[in-house]
Formats: sequence, structure tokens, C-alpha cells
Amino acid sequence: MKYTCTIIIDLPIAKVVALWKDENNFKHWQDGFESITLISGSPEQEGAQSKILLKNKGQAIELIETIIKSNLPVEKIGLYEHKHMTNTQSSRFESIDPNGTKYTSEVEYIQFNGILIKLIAKLFPSKFKQQSQKWMVQFKEFAENHG
Repeated sequence: MKYTCTIIIDLPIAKVVALWKDENNFKHWQDGFESITLISGSPEQEGAQSKILLKNKGQAIELIETIIKSNLPVEKIGLYEHKHMTNTQSSRFESIDPNGTKYTSEVEYIQFNGILIKLIAKLFPSKFKQQSQKWMVQFKEFAENHG
């Protein structure tokens, strides 16, 4: 399953990317964000791995992020592994004018583990895209209010 979400943010690209990559801001726009901890490599460098902890409806969710490509402000690609699924996400930023930035997120789920998650992905694929778009809208609101 693969999808793309896009949003326009009314801020210069440098400000958008600075706010987006600052881990202290994640809690302001990613529902349930608890923490991110570097477990190997150098921050923001290809090959670096981090453990991300989220909470969803009181349930802990642990992801391992591996940075595949990092050339911000243009793009960051990460591999995200969870016990129930594995996906890649490309986050790209493009200056559309001096005070506007196009933020594009392309997500591809490459593996689902377990009958329930496979069923959810098959019957309700739009739920995955809705969550990604929701976080992008929340990021836009956060950025435009704090930029």
C-alpha cells in the first residue's frame, strides 16, 4: 500500500524544516508522541537508528526508525519497523515562494504482520492516509503559529 499527502505551509522552507526536524516539537503535532531515542549512528545521518515511543488509546507503540536518506532541507527517507508493520516514509520540502513551502509525505507499507492488521489495511486503507494527513495538518498549524 502506497500513498502521498501534500500540504502548503505559509512559512519559508528554512523555518519549516527547522521546526519539522526539531524532536522537541514532535509532541506538538504528533498525537501520542512520547519520545525518540538515538540507539546507533549519528543524529540525522544515513544509517542512524532511533527508538520512537508513541501512545495510542493508552497502548504503547514502539517503532525503530532507520534513516535511509537525509539531505534536508530537500528530503528525509526513513524505514519504520513495528511488530505489526514495516513502512518507508519520504518527507520532502520544496520552496514555492519566499514565504511558502510545499511539504510532501510519501508512505509505502511494505509488510504487515498478523491477520488483524492485514485485514484493517485491506478493508480500511484510507485510515492510514488519514492519520498521515492529520499529522501534516497539525504540523502546519503548529509551524504557522510558532514560526
